[in-house]
Amino acid sequence: QVQLVESGGGLVQAGGSLRLSCAASGTIFSINEMEWYRQAPGKQRELVASITSDGSTDYADSVKARFTISRDNAKNTVHLQMNSLKPEDTAVYYCNAKVIITLTYYEYEYWGQGTQVTVSS
Repeated sequence: QVQLVESGGGLVQAGGSLRLSCAASGTIFSINEMEWYRQAPGKQRELVASITSDGSTDYADSVKARFTISRDNAKNTVHLQMNSLKPEDTAVYYCNAKVIITLTYYEYEYWGQGTQVTVSS
């Protein structure tokens, strides 16, 4: 029905930047909230940032002033600009989207497969 594909992860030194992207495709009528989560080994998945359909954003305290979430509704894409990266930002980053699909017009939640972000000291 819907697929989310993340890209942009990689290895970066502390203080550097990365820009993650997540593109949704499939039987999409519209997308409500889109979010970025991350999960480090041995830790629970945590919400990093979210953005609503009207552009309202929210961030985890640990990334405020460093990360910026944005979306392009025409392309069904969400981005996460990550600046001033720290080693503790190392994790697999997952895209999440609450999607209204064309088949039922109901909202379903979808996850991407994740992209690795590694920040070296």
